[in-house]
Amino acid sequence: MQAVPDHFDATHLLGLCAHQGGRMGEAQQLLERAIAIDPRSHEAHNNLAAVHSSLGQFEAARACQEKAIALKPNFPQALTGLGNSLLQMNLPEQAIEAYDRAIRLKPDHADALCNRGLAELTLRQFDRAKQSFERALVFQSRHVEALVGKGVVSIELKHYDEAEAALGVALTIRPNSAKALAHRGRLHLDLSRPEQAAADFDAALALAPRLEVALQGKAQLALAMGNTAQAIAAVKTLLEENPRSAIAMTLLSACFANQGEIASAIEHLDAALAIAPDNADLIARKIHFLDFLPEADFAVQQAARKYWWEAIGARLPQRKLSARQRDPDRRIVIGYVAAEFWYHSAAFGLLPVLRHHDHAQFEIVCYSCSPLRDEMTAEFKSLADVWVDAWQLSDDELADRIQADKVDILIDVSGHSTGNRLPVFARKPAPVQVTGFGHATGTGLQTMDYVLADPVFIPQSARHLLAEKVHDLPCLITIDPILDVPPSELPMLRNGYVTFGVFNRIYKISDEAIRVWANVMREQTGSKIIIKHTLLDDPLLRDSLVARFVAQGIAEENVICMGSTPRAEHLRAFANVDISLDTFPQNGGVSTWESLYAGVPVVAKLGNGASSRAGGSIVAAVGLKDWVAEDDEGYAAIACKYAAQPAHLAKLRAELPARIAASRAGNVEIYTREVEAGYRQFWRDYCAAASERGEVA
Repeated sequence: MQAVPDHFDATHLLGLCAHQGGRMGEAQQLLERAIAIDPRSHEAHNNLAAVHSSLGQFEAARACQEKAIALKPNFPQALTGLGNSLLQMNLPEQAIEAYDRAIRLKPDHADALCNRGLAELTLRQFDRAKQSFERALVFQSRHVEALVGKGVVSIELKHYDEAEAALGVALTIRPNSAKALAHRGRLHLDLSRPEQAAADFDAALALAPRLEVALQGKAQLALAMGNTAQAIAAVKTLLEENPRSAIAMTLLSACFANQGEIASAIEHLDAALAIAPDNADLIARKIHFLDFLPEADFAVQQAARKYWWEAIGARLPQRKLSARQRDPDRRIVIGYVAAEFWYHSAAFGLLPVLRHHDHAQFEIVCYSCSPLRDEMTAEFKSLADVWVDAWQLSDDELADRIQADKVDILIDVSGHSTGNRLPVFARKPAPVQVTGFGHATGTGLQTMDYVLADPVFIPQSARHLLAEKVHDLPCLITIDPILDVPPSELPMLRNGYVTFGVFNRIYKISDEAIRVWANVMREQTGSKIIIKHTLLDDPLLRDSLVARFVAQGIAEENVICMGSTPRAEHLRAFANVDISLDTFPQNGGVSTWESLYAGVPVVAKLGNGASSRAGGSIVAAVGLKDWVAEDDEGYAAIACKYAAQPAHLAKLRAELPARIAASRAGNVEIYTREVEAGYRQFWRDYCAAASERGEVA
């Protein structure tokens, strides 16, 4: 260049050297000069595009790549680069078009195949993405990005063994691949291996401190392990890197929710939804959080569920069902789809029904959607006629299996809670579909036929808002009798003051509830409150909860916090409680039953949404309607009234277990027969309707 300043090849090659050496400014100047010398060099335009990409200037890169392609239409490298720029600009459909053009010119172009897989992954076209990654690996078996891509898509399809194998090979080839480590951490997180997940996320962040997928995983793990402060730290780093990260805003919303700040949680979710309106996880989280918002009534809650259906469910193709025997009195195949076949609150509501099913009338198939296993899982498995480990099946594969099993009535246990398989129900793989037991607040799915509830939980005035037809049971849920907790004396007889109890998830504790409880405690001289929940092992959450009581004028020493304990010890702790206070607007379920079985009555309040009526439903179902209030004043009045009647409380404490056993809601055999009567009626109605439509049996 010193000898011939306008020497194109020298200028061009020196620009490439500068790019490879990381001297981007110099590379850009040299390549622009090379193009000025020879404007028709397609390679120079393409190499300048690579510099722009390295600088994050994707619009400029795209312009250079389009110029290179105009000069040489059959230029696979430029087409692949154009695809990469379009993908970075969040235009995955256009990116796929560019990759396809490159692959037609060069069918063995592993990079184009791999990157097409990444674009398909962005569009959640998981089967197509898997094919792209596998085809890239046919031509280049040690292509690390394709191996990681195959691992990621396998996680999405719940093919965990394939994911583990692909990520393992990627890390054998490139042990310091932060991306492979982070995705293996995700895999461990999905498989409930917290220690291994933590090790992989930490290793990934040591290599790439701002890698989004690793920070996201670190925050998710911290939330799952009850370490909210650590989750907040990871989320803050995510937001520093990308202030418009929908994932970061979602995780921050979960941190707010853990601290009882539901309005802030929903505000952050709405910000995330503005960026990613069709993200199923965000919509599901908002549905969940709205159950905790005092002003969210049935109309607001069901509108959110309808949004899920329109954005996600309605876009999924419904199945064509094979003909089946439509005998209304034959043995019916019932399929339970649940992520809660383990020690989970929903399992306590489902287990007694499965235990007392009449197998002569009903064949029971359990589709287990969680890798978690414990003694409760073993019991569920023993009660099923057929057990399917559905957690390793994609939504389409699970729908295929349900159809192959010829399920007549398919039961959703999870609702919109974690681990649900509502996209399977949107495909309608069974003639009759029902939601109940775990999160029976309505799904919004037009393909869901019934919701199991009761007249208190979902009153007649709200039923027109639900997508499902409401079928009434004696109570929303029941649980097995608790017989191994010895009777206890009323604590106030020995203490001389009343002790209230809240044995519920602490993020159900609203500011409104604390205000009412504080009013009651001020009325009851010397009273104390015991709050017990696993998350109270977290000092941040414990201190912030106590501070909320102190702000309402309650002395710190009168708020007793208890963390996680084995269940037997948890139940024995009710011996220290005189009266339980139900949380609102999100009520207790299993915790309400546990309190009642321990002889401790529960003050409940009826709200304006399903989740705010569960406590009243259970309390009324065992004959304690006078413990159910319509408003805050009534709630406080009930608590104060009975706190002043120790003799009545002592008598009730001794009588409650027997009263529960005598009720239709507490007698689990009677309860199960009523559930089965509902199933039989659903099937008869289906058979009659199908006959009227003239369907061939």
